[in-house]
Amino acid sequence: MNEFHPETEAEAASIISDHTARGAALAIVGGNTRSGFGNAVASDALLSSRDLAGIVAYNPGEMVMTARAGTPVAEIAAALAEGGQMMAFEPMDHRPLMATEGEPTIGGIFAANVSGPRRFVSGAARDSLLGVRFVNGRGEIVKAGGRVMKNVTGLDLVKLMAGSHGTLGLLTEVTFRVPPKPKTEETVVVSGLNDAEAANAMAAVMALPLEVSGAAHLPLTVAWSFLDGKLPRGEATVLRLEGLPGSVAVRGEKLAAAMGRLGSVTRLEEEDSRRLWREIREVKPYADGTSRPIWRVSVAPGVGHQLVAALRLEAGVDAYYDWQGGLVWMRMEAEPEGDLLRRYIHALGGGHATLLRATPAARAETAAFQPQPEAVALLSARVKQKFDPAGIFNPGKMG
Repeated sequence: MNEFHPETEAEAASIISDHTARGAALAIVGGNTRSGFGNAVASDALLSSRDLAGIVAYNPGEMVMTARAGTPVAEIAAALAEGGQMMAFEPMDHRPLMATEGEPTIGGIFAANVSGPRRFVSGAARDSLLGVRFVNGRGEIVKAGGRVMKNVTGLDLVKLMAGSHGTLGLLTEVTFRVPPKPKTEETVVVSGLNDAEAANAMAAVMALPLEVSGAAHLPLTVAWSFLDGKLPRGEATVLRLEGLPGSVAVRGEKLAAAMGRLGSVTRLEEEDSRRLWREIREVKPYADGTSRPIWRVSVAPGVGHQLVAALRLEAGVDAYYDWQGGLVWMRMEAEPEGDLLRRYIHALGGGHATLLRATPAARAETAAFQPQPEAVALLSARVKQKFDPAGIFNPGKMG
């Protein structure tokens, strides 16, 4: 496969214009750390933003950063840590799960709308995105949004690019909000709850004025794999608190007292807490080097455990829950079972199921992304035609 690594927007625009003129497809990537994610791309050439790198503007007082799309996420995180700030959407590193190499890029994070455990209280990656620059399928350089948070010019265009998986254009630059990083954190662990009990407990916790920023449930089949087995034995329902040390300590006492009525309670201090939530967002139990199918399922928080229980009756499945139960990380033991999974999701009120990992044969036969309703699919096709009239960007990626 031919690979292109432009160092400027103009160079990227020239490459795209040439391929458009010839009707030649391009696979759009950042660091290519999500290789194998979604449907296979029908292309003989790869266009990467990897060399479009560097932080363009960052003033911690403004709580906004602008960076070129190929800037490594590690470089972004280091600069933000020095400024006492963070990416609120807490992006995962897909490399362990997908068994890939390369370096995650900030453009790739937004192109895939990668959002971690804080998502259910702080929003997704797209909710932090203020502005973008990209090259469309005509080879035109487009700018939308800006650095001023109240400026909503081009807001819809910005949101469209987030989560488009390179099907609408090559991101070259992103501007995003960067809130203060909490001074400390701790996690309250409730042991012994089954999936349904944990869902009810997490719902009850979210109704309390304790500002919980992480709520996950780790069934017995996976709990042992976190923190090298340091969690208490049995199922673990984990609840994160962040903020100033004094506030976290007081809220931790109140949360532990409230949860103590439901099961045995343990409190993890900052170091173990940070490590636990990193392992949760990077799907440590299933980063096993195999090609067993992995689904990322988003449903209403109260029905995630019902979905898993139903599937266990018909298919070999293992799972754990994030986002207060609304995000289900699910591993199938054999085939993806996409039709079965989506049938149950529909019966339980709807949601989204995305196939992250599977064998090439299974990927070829399974729709990786949730099929869109007819009206939405027609609108998506019109948007795609507007951005990429020759259809050269990531053909087949979105199904």
